[in-house]
Amino acid sequence: MTALAKPAPAEPPLVTRLVEQHGAARLDDATFEAFVAAPGEAALFFTEDPVRFREVTDVAVILPELAAAAVRRFRIAVLPPPLANAKAATYGVRRWPALVFVRGGEWLGNVEGLRDWSEYLAAVNDLVEGEARPLPARVIPVAAAGAPSCA
Repeated sequence: MTALAKPAPAEPPLVTRLVEQHGAARLDDATFEAFVAAPGEAALFFTEDPVRFREVTDVAVILPELAAAAVRRFRIAVLPPPLANAKAATYGVRRWPALVFVRGGEWLGNVEGLRDWSEYLAAVNDLVEGEARPLPARVIPVAAAGAPSCA
């Protein structure tokens, strides 16, 4: 008997609605760099399995409202879990769901997890009005020599 790979979770309906009704881009490896490099501010929505991270669906509902209320307009893109996980270390994402803000290819900062509305809006406004900053240092865990393995 062979083990079957666990199928990838389907995209949550509220994330699909974000794309279909609110005009968010759904990114993949082929479209990611061009979207990030485009002029203007953008929010990259790092999604994950909503069974494991229930706040994903909440952020999918809140994000268009944040975009409408922010002091500057910004584009929205959805990163499906495989792409979000692949890009997380680059942008210093440590908690899901996350919103990563960029402007013309430069990193502005992250808003991670779910927050109260006023805190969320203030954080988004600070980022879209702020200066670009260097990408965070990538943290790569290293086992000490002679340390026991987890395997």
